[in-house]
Amino acid sequence: MDRLMTIRSLSEGDLDSVVEVESASFVEPWSRSLFAEEIAQPTRRYLVALDGGAVCGYGGVMLVGEDAHVVTLAVAPDYREQGVASRLLVKLVDLARAGGAKHLTLEVRESNQAALELYRKFGFEPAGRRRGYYKTEDAVVMWAVDIDSVDYQGTLASIRKEAS
Repeated sequence: MDRLMTIRSLSEGDLDSVVEVESASFVEPWSRSLFAEEIAQPTRRYLVALDGGAVCGYGGVMLVGEDAHVVTLAVAPDYREQGVASRLLVKLVDLARAGGAKHLTLEVRESNQAALELYRKFGFEPAGRRRGYYKTEDAVVMWAVDIDSVDYQGTLASIRKEAS
């Protein structure tokens, strides 16, 4: 991966590439039209990671008052385990905080050990289970609380340094 990877707001021009990453990442991928609807929502913030102009990952967060929901996060198969997800998630946390969020939540497939490990690193803790959330399995509901605290900012600073 190019060390000059950039992260910016996801635009409609990115959608074809994002859908390719989505299809390579999820059993039940979102459609291009669903992504287009999502990025048009005023409470949503979506980011795309680019390596030399190629989409290597993306993520999105929904802002709901003091809570924010990580809606999606995916990395192209050739870019996994290279810090792309961490870089995207740091930026999503920044966007959530800028939007007034104090807590973050998400759902993750219970079998996705790499994602569970990533989210734990970011201070997310399991808080429940959504039975049948995915067609083939349950989701683990996770929360990271007090993301506006000094302690959490220390955690985020060390992740930011590690991921750069």
